[in-house]
Amino acid sequence: MRTKAVAAATLLALALTGCGAEIAPRGDAATASAHYPVTVENCGAPVTFREKPARAVTNDVGITELMFALGLEDRMAGYVMPDDKGQVDKVPWKDAYQRTPWLSKRQITKEIALEARADLVFAGWHYGFDESSGFTPQTLSGLGIASYVLTESCHSGKGPERGVMSPLNALYTDLANLGEIFDVRDRADRLIADFKAKIAAVPEPAYRPGVFLYDSGEDKPFTSGRFAAPEEIITKAGGRNIMGDIADSWTTVGWESVVERDPEVIVINNYGTPDAEAKRKFLLSFPPLAGVSAVRNNRIFVLDYVDLVESPRNPAAVTALAEYLRTVPAR
Repeated sequence: MRTKAVAAATLLALALTGCGAEIAPRGDAATASAHYPVTVENCGAPVTFREKPARAVTNDVGITELMFALGLEDRMAGYVMPDDKGQVDKVPWKDAYQRTPWLSKRQITKEIALEARADLVFAGWHYGFDESSGFTPQTLSGLGIASYVLTESCHSGKGPERGVMSPLNALYTDLANLGEIFDVRDRADRLIADFKAKIAAVPEPAYRPGVFLYDSGEDKPFTSGRFAAPEEIITKAGGRNIMGDIADSWTTVGWESVVERDPEVIVINNYGTPDAEAKRKFLLSFPPLAGVSAVRNNRIFVLDYVDLVESPRNPAAVTALAEYLRTVPAR
């Protein structure tokens, strides 16, 4: 059977060194250079590559666009992405989307990685990697496939909490690491400098309104703590994330805490055109929120999902939200 044969062959490429994994991607001899081997730290562990990956597979839109932003579509075997993550025909990387195989609109699996002959899977905890499904870096390592974990999603302890650094530092860390892994550090450094300059150009606000990020949920809302991208998108835009004291990335809270903290603006995480309008109607008609400032004044701003997860769209999201927040009067 083909899957078993591929799995057996890939085991020959795996060697463990110290506390990190040393992976030899299944590229051709042309991928070797004086740059390799190269070691990066990912979620607190060293990972060593002896060659440039040639058949990377990515999971989800933000992760895929990190690769595209670095011009690495030629090193990709494809991407896995649901079709509800917004329009991609007008983004700067639309040509990369057209040139790169869309492997699945469902959950990424080891079978997809094997069928694609992947030598690297770039995903994140709850952005593809999940202990309950059995799709983990450890599983892939047993098949001879390297992994890179999205830094925004790193486990921060033994529990389910995620996040080990500020969200924009996570973005810059991943770009720098990908630059090393694929030997395009100059591109990565230019992109990081460009992102930092765009964010630095946003004026310091005279007043910082409280902002609540609403992802989903009616019984209890799913929102962003201080380690998910909205924390710094809101902060750099001139707002104050009312859930910024929570030491987690994406998490569930109670409506009573939202009411108590009385946000002046609600940012909706939009998963698609009908999604945002349905969420707006719910928020404006939900009785417990009737007295909340954002609802009373109909101050609801919409950003797309890919704007609000770690991605190269984060700087533009900061700029767009900053323009809106400047219209909010001081209390």
